[in-house]
This record gives sequence, C-alpha cells and structure tokens, in this order.
Amino acid sequence: MEQRMKVGVIGAGAVGSACLLSLVLRRSAREIVLVDRTRKRAAGVATDVRYGATLAGAVDVRDGDYADLAGAALVIITVGVNEKTGGATDRSDPAGRLRLLDTNARIYKDILPQIFKAAADAVVLVVTDPPDPLADFTRRFGFKRVLSSGTFLDSLRLRFHLAQRLNVDLHSVDAQVLGEHGTSEVLLWSGARVGGAPVLSVLGRSEQERDEVRRGIEREVRYANITIIEGNQASQYGIGMVSARIVEAVLFDERVVIPIGSFNPKYGVTLSLPSILGREGWSRSLSQRCRSKNAELFNAAPMPFAALLPGSIAFSRASGSWRARELIAITQYRRCSPSRSLQCQRRLVRT
Repeated sequence: MEQRMKVGVIGAGAVGSACLLSLVLRRSAREIVLVDRTRKRAAGVATDVRYGATLAGAVDVRDGDYADLAGAALVIITVGVNEKTGGATDRSDPAGRLRLLDTNARIYKDILPQIFKAAADAVVLVVTDPPDPLADFTRRFGFKRVLSSGTFLDSLRLRFHLAQRLNVDLHSVDAQVLGEHGTSEVLLWSGARVGGAPVLSVLGRSEQERDEVRRGIEREVRYANITIIEGNQASQYGIGMVSARIVEAVLFDERVVIPIGSFNPKYGVTLSLPSILGREGWSRSLSQRCRSKNAELFNAAPMPFAALLPGSIAFSRASGSWRARELIAITQYRRCSPSRSLQCQRRLVRT
C-alpha cells in the first residue's frame, strides 16, 4: 500500500496554528495544507511557519482551499468557537464544553461537505470542542474513519501530575483518563501504575492523605483547560502536540494503544477507551475493569456524556466491573437534532 504523508489542517486559529507548528517540529508529515475561511490568514500563518520549517527537515507547508485536500491521508479539524468565546469556563457548570456543541455543529455543517468532496477517504481527526459528539456528527456526512482527540491529552495531564507528586520520571507512570473529553471524564485510578506498583498504594501514608492527594490531582486534570484559558485566553499547545502524535500513529501505521475517541459499536457513540491506532484509524478498543473502590468516580462525576450514549458506561457495584447499562435516553437522544442538542442533553440528564 502506498504510504501517503499528506495532512490537511482546517482552521488557522490558535489551535490550528499550534497543530501546524507541532506537525512541522515533530516531522510528522511531508506535506501539510492549511485551510481557513480567510485565505489571507491561512497564507500568513503558512508562510510564517514555512520560513522556520527549513530547520525541521523536508516538509512542504502551504495554504490552500478545500480542493487542495485531495490525496490527504488525514485531515485535522480545529474550526469553531473555543471555551472562552463560547462561555464554557465555569467549573460549576455541568454542561461544560457541551455548551459549544450547537454553535460548532452549525460550523461543521458548512465545512464537512467540502472536505468530503475533496478527501472522502481520509482519516478525520476532530479537535474542536466538544470533540466526541462532533466526531459523531462528522460520521453522519459519510466519513468512514473518524477520530476525536478524546482523552489522550487528559491522560498525559494525569501522568504528569502523578509523576510530579511521586517525583519520578513521567515515562515510569502509566495512567489513563476515559470517557469523554470534558469535566465528566473518568480518571481510572484502579489501573494507574508507577513502576508496576498501584499508584494508590504510594500516593500517601494514610487513606486520608491519599484521598486528599487524589482529589487535588483530579481537580488539576479535570479543569486544566479552564485554568490554562484563564491565563492565556486559549489552550492550544498541548492539543497541538497531541494531534501531531496522533497523526504519526496513523501515517506510520504504528498500531499504538492510546486512549483516543472513536466510534464504539457497543455503545453507539464516540468515547475514549484504550484503542489500537494505525493507518486505518481506530481498529479496536481494549476493555477495562476496575475495583469496587472506584465506584465513587461515577458517583462524583456529573457525566453529561451519559445522556449522549445509547448504552452508557456505568459501574456495577455487584460485579465490580465496567458494563453497559441501557438508558431510557436511547431513543430520545437519537431524535435530538444538533440545534436542539443542549436542550436534549439537559432533559436526558434529568431523566
């Protein structure tokens, strides 16, 4: 099979520009096309990066129109309003990033047909918030291989804070965040390891100390985007680097296992589970189990994404394992149009 090394980036804003820069610095692709609704802006960003790209090796960076995406192996979509602009920076708001869904779905409705016309067979990586429901929305336009950036970045944040707390190298920590990319995400404490040892056994000397440390880390991870935006107006560099890493896994058919958002046939929606990632995008997810002591994770989280799932991830106290629990919301959610999504979510959460 011919190895295609062309990538398209849709959106020349803060996140799109960060993705472009990371792709160049990491040498993730040989050809990168930047598309923006304002061609002049795309040209300016592409030209700026192109001059510095001479230090990064052989990579062709250019601006273009949607037609120039033809032949792309992967297309990254970053367009849309962010949390700051969309009013999604309230830590106490259970809707969180979902407040951006209506607006960004309308933007996607305009651009997806143009992307499909030029690169229908490309892997599509949805980065725009909220990425998981927008990935499902993208699939409706005929794309067969759709990913969301999911909880990959969230998992890296968890690993960082654990390594910092334990004063060990980041690569010695294995920890994952699952579910949706948002404040309802689930930190899988039962599976977290440092040097093979359970993290929960070394976080503190007493149960009380361990609980305090865990709650502190959860706050740092769960609200990281909001904290960053409060200082910088946007959160773009981390997701830019993560997007470049995902591109590499796809283009080089690495078949690496990472927590990434993909359509899960079992649950009927996009969510993040440890998944095998390669040239065809997602190939399969690996199941997870947790001990009963982690049940409070689901009790504490508002989990608005549960209302979006035809079969939500729920915790069974009796079996001590993850299982699918069918919700009354199944048929109701499927009737929700993008323009009514937030209202539907509120109704379903109450249900």
